Amino acid sequence: MSAMDLDFTEAELHRYSRHILLQDVGAVGQARLRAARVLVVGAGGLGAPLALYLAAAGVGTIGILDHDVLELSNLQRQVIHSTARIGRNKAESAAETMAALNPAIAVEVHARRMDAEAAQALIPRYDIICDGTDNFPTRFLLGDACHLLGRPLVSAAVLRFEGQLSIYQGHLGAPHPCHRCLNPEMPPEGLVPSCSEAGVLGAVTGVMGTLQATEVLKLILGIGETLAGRLLLWDALDMRFRTVKLRRDPACALCGEHAAIRDLSAHGAAPALACAVA
Repeated sequence: MSAMDLDFTEAELHRYSRHILLQDVGAVGQARLRAARVLVVGAGGLGAPLALYLAAAGVGTIGILDHDVLELSNLQRQVIHSTARIGRNKAESAAETMAALNPAIAVEVHARRMDAEAAQALIPRYDIICDGTDNFPTRFLLGDACHLLGRPLVSAAVLRFEGQLSIYQGHLGAPHPCHRCLNPEMPPEGLVPSCSEAGVLGAVTGVMGTLQATEVLKLILGIGETLAGRLLLWDALDMRFRTVKLRRDPACALCGEHAAIRDLSAHGAAPALACAVA
């Protein structure tokens, strides 16, 4: 890394001083964060803490995608927004808060749905993709697109008092699993309720979104052991975390030896980001 890459202003050194003090981060790590590009899909319960912590950490370019508008019922968990912004687009509202928190970063607003066209256009522009949606068509679209376009996917989900989190990077080859190694097909419609139907404790989305941000930062910095190849499960009522080993499926339709999914043609227009993304 050149001296130019490590050229921080006095304000940056002060802002990121607690990072720079860390042996595993330092000035070089902070420069990596500044050079990184991350796309957050969904400015809701998961995307809110995720985007805030990425912005605070100094991730240089953050894309935020959401087509939905803010409603009063969102504010119980979507802490990046405010009551005064009800009726505004969520991606625009989130970007305003992120820019106020850290004006040194660039926030790219994508006020649109995540569909196959958007995936093809946007995913290659970023280093890491974050999934904070809560409907299966969009989740499967993101999982397929990230695998086919060669980007790691940091994916979290919440419902009621429970959350889960993993990193999928099957595009790197064996032994890395893709998202379809865990869930080969979408469940039948109506089998798994959305949080708008079943409810969710607001703080649960905060914990899972913050854990999601932590995994993104570790990926950028190249430190620690990430959740790639593992699934983290959390039960908030019992305050119990456990991890499950994920294995690559040789028969997987996306990453297996005879993969049948080779493009995004099977994905039509995605539905609305239900429950405004958790």
